[in-house]
Amino acid sequence: MHYNWNWGIFWEMSPDGIPYIDTLLAGLKWTLATAACAWIMALILGTIFGTLRTTTKPWVVRIANGYVELFRNIPLLVQMFLWYFVMPELLPAFIGDWIKSLPDASFVTATLALGFFTSSRVAVQVTTGIQALPRGQRMAGAALGLTPVQTYRYVLLPMAFRIIIPALTNEFAAIIKNSSVALTIGLVELTAATYSMREFTFQTFEALTGATIIYVIISVIALFMARLLEKVTAVPGYITGGSTSAGGH
Repeated sequence: MHYNWNWGIFWEMSPDGIPYIDTLLAGLKWTLATAACAWIMALILGTIFGTLRTTTKPWVVRIANGYVELFRNIPLLVQMFLWYFVMPELLPAFIGDWIKSLPDASFVTATLALGFFTSSRVAVQVTTGIQALPRGQRMAGAALGLTPVQTYRYVLLPMAFRIIIPALTNEFAAIIKNSSVALTIGLVELTAATYSMREFTFQTFEALTGATIIYVIISVIALFMARLLEKVTAVPGYITGGSTSAGGH
């Protein structure tokens, strides 16, 4: 069977009245918006629960561990469906109806699901970063008269984040790719826009190639920015050569 290649398809008009390249770029905007909002949410919640997992209060540690295990072990696709189809039905009727009537309900749902899912992974990275620090840093904070909260804020977390920047880079790249799951609940992000282009034009290879190139460009830019951030925040003699060194315990 002969396949008719047509790389000019990107500049042909879609049923929406815009070139297909603009359709992909519109999907890219939703991808970036979803990933950015979910990343902010994941970073905040991940930092909180990752920190709580290293406290000295057993009941706090158990709650934080429960949070991590819950959202990390449920597949992202299942979480998307639960948030979009099940959660509005469990809430009071007027709240559920309000959520369903939101013009961007799929965007809000995708952000929540992706944010909670990724926050559990970030929490593990934060915990690892704190535990990799020498015990003397925690004791030094206490010796200076800092409260436990101040010790985490001014001593432990700043150093821990320097250690886990490479791991967080991987999570940020993953959250961009994982946003494609949102097409299952109706969000027209980049992957959904690609499928739409393929279905209308039957130019499968061109559509998927265009989306692949866009994803690669985004990942390369994110990786470059992370490497730059890693160099700027590196502590001389502690983190060198793009790798991490936790020092002695």
